[in-house]
Order: sequence, then C-alpha cells, then structure tokens
Amino acid sequence: MRLGRTRAQRAQRVLIIVQNLPVPFDRRVWLECQALVGAGYDVSVVCPKGPGDPTRQLLDGVELYKYRPYPPTQSKAGFVAEYLYSLATTTWLTLRACRRGRFDVMQTCNPPDIFWPLLWLFRAATGTKIVFDQHDLCPELYESRFPDGAKLPYRGLRFIERRTYGVAHHVVSTNESYRATAMERGGKRGDEATVVRSAPDLSRLRIVPPEPSLRGGRRFLVSYIGVMGPQDGVDLVLHAAASIVHRLGRRDVGFTLIGSGDCFDDLVALARELDVDDVVEFTGRAPDDLVVRVLSSAHLGLCPDPKNPLNDVSTMNKTMEYMAFGLPVVAFDLRETKVSAGGAAVYVPPNDVELFAEAIVELLDDEERRAIMGAIGRERVEGVLAWRHSAAAYLGVYRDLLDEGTGVSEPAGAMAGHA
Repeated sequence: MRLGRTRAQRAQRVLIIVQNLPVPFDRRVWLECQALVGAGYDVSVVCPKGPGDPTRQLLDGVELYKYRPYPPTQSKAGFVAEYLYSLATTTWLTLRACRRGRFDVMQTCNPPDIFWPLLWLFRAATGTKIVFDQHDLCPELYESRFPDGAKLPYRGLRFIERRTYGVAHHVVSTNESYRATAMERGGKRGDEATVVRSAPDLSRLRIVPPEPSLRGGRRFLVSYIGVMGPQDGVDLVLHAAASIVHRLGRRDVGFTLIGSGDCFDDLVALARELDVDDVVEFTGRAPDDLVVRVLSSAHLGLCPDPKNPLNDVSTMNKTMEYMAFGLPVVAFDLRETKVSAGGAAVYVPPNDVELFAEAIVELLDDEERRAIMGAIGRERVEGVLAWRHSAAAYLGVYRDLLDEGTGVSEPAGAMAGHA
C-alpha cells in the first residue's frame, strides 16, 4: 500500500491534463489511468467537470481535480476565450495538486494543444518528464471544421502544436498516421513516438442477450455511438435514414444514436425536418449499461465520419466498439478506418449518402454476411485491438521514460510490443 512506503520508496507521481472531456467519461484517458494505478503509480488528473461532478474526488485510486467547463461556443473568439480560461484553471489546479509533492511525469492530452507553457515551466523548474498523448491533429481539426476558414488560425495551431511536440520527451499516438506526423512535423525520432491505440476494454464491453424491445417494434436496429460534432457526420446518418425510409420504402429499420456534442440539438431538429424522428432515437450520453444493451441488440454499427483532412488519418473508437460486440460496420472509405476494421466493414465511397443508405439495407438483408463480418471484427479485437495490448505499449513508454528497472510491473495479461 502507498501509505506504507518510505519517502525514498514513494510511488512515482503522474499528472494527466485533459481539456475536452471529463474523466472518467474520456474512456481512453481512464483506461490509461487504471493501467498506471495498476502498475503502482500515484495518478492525478486535471479536467473539466461533467454534470454533477464534485470539484475534487478520489475514484478507483485516481485523484481527480475538476473545474467548471467554459460555456459552449461556436465562435473563433469564443474558442480563444475558452482556451485561455482552461489554461488558467488548469494551471491553478495543477499547483494545488503539487502540494502532495512533485510530479515525475506530466501527460497532456489534446485537443487542444494549449498547455505547453505550463509543461515547459515544470520541465525546466523540476525536471518533470513530459508525455504528449495526441488524440487529434488540431490543425487538421480546424481545416475540417472550417474548410473555408482563415489561414492565420491554422498557422497558429501549427505553432502551438510544434511547441507541444518540442516540450514533450515522448509522444503517444493513436495510430501510425499520427506517429508519422509526430516525426515529420514534430521532429521526433522513432524512439520518441509510440503507437498506443485507443481500444475497447473487453472487461467492460461484454455482450449480453439482445432485447427486442430496444428495436422499437422493428425488425432491424442500426446504432451509432460517439461524439456529435460538426466533423462527425451524424447528419449523414439522418439523411441516410431518410433515404432508407422515403426512397427505399423500408419501415423495418430503427436507428439508435448514442452520444452528445455541439450539434446534438441541431441533429434532433434535423430528424424532425427529414421526417425520420419516428425511427430515430437519440439517447444523449448514456451509461455503460445502456450502451451494452443497445449494442448487444443492434444488427450493425455506423461510422459516418466524412472524408476530410482529420478523419482520413484518425482512428475512430466507435469502430472498434462495434467490432467488440460482433457488429459488422458500414463506413466511408477512410485510410485509418480500413486499418482498424479490415474485413469487418463495408466501405462506401466517401460522403455519398445514397450509397451509404443502400449499403446499410444490403447488409441488413444478408444475415450470413453479417455473421461472417461480425466474427472477423470480434476476433480482430480479441487478438490485436483490445486495450490489454495497448496497455503494454503505454506502460512501456513510462517505464522507459523513467528508466525503471524495478518497482513497476505490467498488468497481468499484457503483451509486449505495439498494438
């Protein structure tokens, strides 16, 4: 137990900084926290509050410091104000967390890439090791959300991205495309950038018996799970649903969309406008129990992410969650989606809603093909993509960064090497 350690034997302290999601709602970060705690580290997190969250909490061995999130905004000036507020509040809570002692490692998770001044200060003043856990490519995120936007914000994002790369001792990337960017754009050597894929935790995502009642009296259930932002393509799901109902005349298909985001209210309104609100259910952010029940009852999962500079090189968590439940996937033909799903998905020419709708119906009507694809996906998750494989690579980064020979061990079942 930590309380029994002497000062010389103290657990090495890690601080993880997150801005865009609360923890443990951010599943990738929470799995990282649990891997670190299980390996003997003392872990703290600074992040925004979720609904009803306390300001400070000890949860499953992780000390959480939380601040009230900035009100939602869509303007460029609003984003700047949000980031300045987040930097200030994160700095304050980081200093509070330091009262228990210095941090051996600080990990920043993007988006955004705004915390490099704070990280630089700790690196220079205390020798803290810095890990950059790159979840998104922020310049490409800007290009995708504002395709006709001004160039100055893009150049600013490239500037702060370079500063974040520069202050980091090691970059953790979600896929090989991101790792290549860290080396090409960030100047990192191959041994300074490691792929740690976002991956489903099979201990949490357990298939349960299907519940026909969740299908709303329809023969088929199609599901989406994920963020509902401008670049996520959930509007394309609604247009595909309208095509299935009104053009193809299918009333036996229901859609359950799990998640929330900046576009949630607009999407609900769009469903009414397209006259598909009777076949589409929005759950909002859902607890694990409902997620498991819906995905265990669905017939296929949707990855409607349109092709843009960000999505083409990004790994979508939802893809692997569908695969964990043995669900075949319908997706647009994106580079990293094909790397993740392989033969578990049908790939539609990017951004073609009508072909997307037809692929859904064709797959629903082919039970044998669905079964084969679902089995391929589940086997791929178990053999390569499950979190236990990523956890080994992640803990290896910390072990190598701190040059540890003893005192920290991998969790049982972890496999060496990159997933």
